[in-house]
Amino acid sequence: MMTFATINDLEELWRDIKDDEVARAISLLKIVSDSLRVEADSVGKDLDVMVLESPSLASVAKSVTVDVVARTLMTSTDQEPMTQTSESALGYSWSGSYLVPGGGLFIKKSELARLGLRRQRYGVIDFYGQN
Repeated sequence: MMTFATINDLEELWRDIKDDEVARAISLLKIVSDSLRVEADSVGKDLDVMVLESPSLASVAKSVTVDVVARTLMTSTDQEPMTQTSESALGYSWSGSYLVPGGGLFIKKSELARLGLRRQRYGVIDFYGQN
């Protein structure tokens, strides 16, 4: 199966890929594309068919794929990525929040919504009961 974005798309929409990142980026493009397909499957949709039917959605799928791959490439692989750190002095204190506890690839809910893959939930609570 084809990926929703290519290395060229990644470089056009994000930045030039360093020589030591190329192999990882190629693997991530495939993994992210397959992950998006699985997410679509879980809500009863075929993302490949949707992309073929709508050039606009194909462009959005490319953008989402690039965003997820770029975020993953920016994540440090030699230490745990921190989003926030705090330090003190004399009484010594240090704390920090990890970007993704346990690391790994993640797709945001907003990215799934851009692709139309967020499952709508609905329901009614009947407070008064029916006779």
